[in-house]
Amino acid sequence: MTASSHAYEYLDNVGPQHNEEARLAAVRRYRMVDQPVEDAYDRIAFVAGAIFETPIATVSLVEQDRVWLAACQGLAGVREVGKEPGLCASVIAQDDVYVINNAAVDPRTLDHPLVRGELGLRFYAAAPIRTHDGYRLGTVNVIDSRPRDANTRQLKALEHLASIVADELELRLMVIRSAAAEQRMRDTVN
Repeated sequence: MTASSHAYEYLDNVGPQHNEEARLAAVRRYRMVDQPVEDAYDRIAFVAGAIFETPIATVSLVEQDRVWLAACQGLAGVREVGKEPGLCASVIAQDDVYVINNAAVDPRTLDHPLVRGELGLRFYAAAPIRTHDGYRLGTVNVIDSRPRDANTRQLKALEHLASIVADELELRLMVIRSAAAEQRMRDTVN
């Protein structure tokens, strides 16, 4: 084979754009975005809020141009927010728990609409939801309108809740794949 632009084709699939496309494909394989709230995720959001004693807690999935709230405690009727950097969209760029003690003075969030706007977000803590194949899909997070601190035990609990969401998503995927396989079998029999 002669040297050509195709000789190193695998190098064309490396980089942030490819990684984001693969991450978005991972988000979509679970078929959660634009779906009704499921009890399992709603319970996880409730427990997160109870652990931190915050008025708001969510399970979010970061899509291409929005953050979809798969579950939300404390914000009635809100199912999505913008993908501005500083909150959920920034959490998925790292593996660690992300904490903003006072968003009004934190340079990462000063200009965020949820900080400047009616919500007046001040405290935010989130753990990334990581799939078993390494994609960070979204967060389990807690929000308050007053500045505060979180202790190590609370942050560890948030990480565990994010892991539980990842496990629930894998169960969901098994059901989706099982239903598809059953449908294929039915189609071949008929």
